[in-house]
Amino acid sequence: MNSSSTNQLAGTLAAGWGIVGFVWILLDAVVRLAALAIGPLQAGLTAPQWAALGAFVLFMAYVEGYRGFQRSFAPRTAARAHYLYQHPTWLTGVLAPLFCMGFFKATQRTLAVAWLGTAMILLLVAGLRVVPQPYRAIVDMGVIVGLTWGATAFLACVWREFFATGTGALPEVPPVVQVGRL
Repeated sequence: MNSSSTNQLAGTLAAGWGIVGFVWILLDAVVRLAALAIGPLQAGLTAPQWAALGAFVLFMAYVEGYRGFQRSFAPRTAARAHYLYQHPTWLTGVLAPLFCMGFFKATQRTLAVAWLGTAMILLLVAGLRVVPQPYRAIVDMGVIVGLTWGATAFLACVWREFFATGTGALPEVPPVVQVGRL
């Protein structure tokens, strides 16, 4: 194999791992949350609890699914996967899902979103452990809808980025410093 073929294969494998790994993270959370939420919901809800469930699911669909994923995170993550396809390295290839999500080799804004967003999610998860059922299941169902929307939006952005017009999003990687060049 020549250098160009090797680089194309490395890019394909890295981007593929980034895409599959990210979707896997989202869908794993969906499956885990569904397993926790289904029992309390099957036990039955009162009319106000059903109203709360409907309202919270709609809220999370809009805030997490549409505003968070579809309009912001999914296009940038797909653009980073495409960047990875074009510029693979050993490190970004091995850690491709984390690279695509913006945990390293990213602009300060993207790094802040990735790290602070993850910290906030972990704090919310810890806080939700004390919320009684069925209210925790109601929150879980909203998160399930948001994450499912996010995974779907991400795959649509990947399709556009790799096979259609592109998403128009920037991969938000820091500029490469050319050492020894003027």
